[in-house]
Parts: sequence; structure tokens; C-alpha cells
Amino acid sequence: MIDLNDIALFVQVVRSGSFAEAARRLGIPANTVSRRIQQLEQQLGMRLLQRSTRKLTLTNSGQTFYERCADNVEGLNEAARDLMTDIQEPGGLIRVAAPADFFDFFLMDWTADFLAKYPKVLVEFILSDAKTDLIAERIDVAFRGGSMQDSGYIGRQTQCDGNQCLVASPAYIAAHGMPDSLQDLVNHACVSFSQPGSHAVWSLTGPNGMDEEVQFVARFSGNTVQALRKAAMAGIGIALLPNPIIKHDFNAGLLLPVLPQYKRTGRNLHVLYPSRRHLPLAVSIFIELVVEKLTAEYAA
Repeated sequence: MIDLNDIALFVQVVRSGSFAEAARRLGIPANTVSRRIQQLEQQLGMRLLQRSTRKLTLTNSGQTFYERCADNVEGLNEAARDLMTDIQEPGGLIRVAAPADFFDFFLMDWTADFLAKYPKVLVEFILSDAKTDLIAERIDVAFRGGSMQDSGYIGRQTQCDGNQCLVASPAYIAAHGMPDSLQDLVNHACVSFSQPGSHAVWSLTGPNGMDEEVQFVARFSGNTVQALRKAAMAGIGIALLPNPIIKHDFNAGLLLPVLPQYKRTGRNLHVLYPSRRHLPLAVSIFIELVVEKLTAEYAA
């Protein structure tokens, strides 16, 4: 009797384009995938795939068989995954796309604990602020700020506080005093992404819920959040920084809030993945870990 899981595996191989990619998505060895496809061909009495060193090609019989099976492949894949994951611990490679500053607020210790708990899992991070095509670049899970615009992806919004606030070091406040109002910032040294000497504008939401703007000349500029954070900690000036990045600096007394009644509404962080139905167990567990850690550490 033909194993329905082998049929589901065959469909996954065709969709993935190779035994290796199908194995990666399912978290099983590539030689296991190849052996089970050969077993299916023997049971059917026909060759389904032409194998070469560069790619796999469907035979005519394989094409017909694939078309007959494809309509029910979602249910078959779910059944296959459930059976395999019941007897296997999470494994395989997880490719993660995240913003460039991801590890500024997602502690590396959390990743270390995850890998220690699941020794068969490998994790690859691709850090960039550019949007990634999850399918084309074989990304298992992506983290993005802002509103969700990728209707083709499955997404979850984290409860991570993305707001930004004004901060300065205790040494700076001791030397220059605390600003009395938002407009008083023009009399202070500020650090921002704008070029030094150029006019910069911060737009923040005040205590009455209305947006207010202040224009100033930056004393120091940098092109990363960490550069601005370190400048503020060194006493160079006042910075506008995301709450998750500076939470521990507040707790340690390295930075102080400035005009805490003002804030800039930050971008929500979303977790995206290509499909709910084809989610490997390791990826599912990793997503739950990230959402849990960010919510516990940085919930607004």
C-alpha cells in the first residue's frame, strides 16, 4: 500500500525544486527524502523525477501524478508533518530576516538558550533594513517594523513597545540642566541622524495627544541607533531613541528621561512567515520564543 506521507513528500520536493530544499523545510535529512521518493517510484512502478546534478525534472508520468495529487497537497502535507514531528525533535536550518538593529533589543542569550534546548536546530540571521522576499530568498521567518503590507504572508504583531523618547546622560543634565519645554531643545546640544550643522526636525506627540515639532541644529550625527545611543551616554547631547534599545540604560542609570511627557509613536514589530500550512516545527517554536521574549521584556 502506498504511503500517503510519501505522496505529500513528493509534492513538497516538486515545489521546493530539490531534495535538499525539501529536506530543509521539513527538517529531515536529504538522503531520507531521496530514499522515500525512490520507494514511492518503486511502489508505483514508474519514474517520477529525472535527476541531474543541477536540478530535478518531472517525467511525463511524474507531471500527471503531481497534477492529480496537488489539489489535496495541503491536507497531505499537514498529515505528513504531524506524523514526522510526533517522532522527531525540532531540527533543520531556520533562516531569519531581521532589521539591522535586531540584536540591540533581542538578547543573544535568548538565541543561545534556544539552540541549547534544541541541538538539532541551526539558525542563520540575515540582518538588513531592506525588505526581503521571503519565498525568493528562502526565508523562514522575518521581523519587520511598520504596518503589514504583504498580504501574501502570514503575520503576527508583537506587543513590543516601539515608541521613542528623549534621553540624555546624567553628566549632560548636570552640566546643562533639564530642558523646560520641547522648544527649549534649541538651546541644547542634540544628536540625530541629520548631518552636523544642518537643521533637523523632531516631531513628537505631547501630553495633550497633539503633535508638536521642534527644529534644531544637530551637534553630532550618526547613521545607526547605537551610534546615537553611545553619543548620548557619553554626554554629547540629547537623543531620541527607541524604548527597547534604552530600557536597560534607564535601569542602570546610564541615561535619564528628558521631557517624558513627549514621545514619538514607534513602528510595531511584526513576525512574518510564508505559509501557516508549511511551517516546520523548529520555525514554529522559534516564533513563539521571540514573541514571548519581546512581550515579556518590552510590552508597552
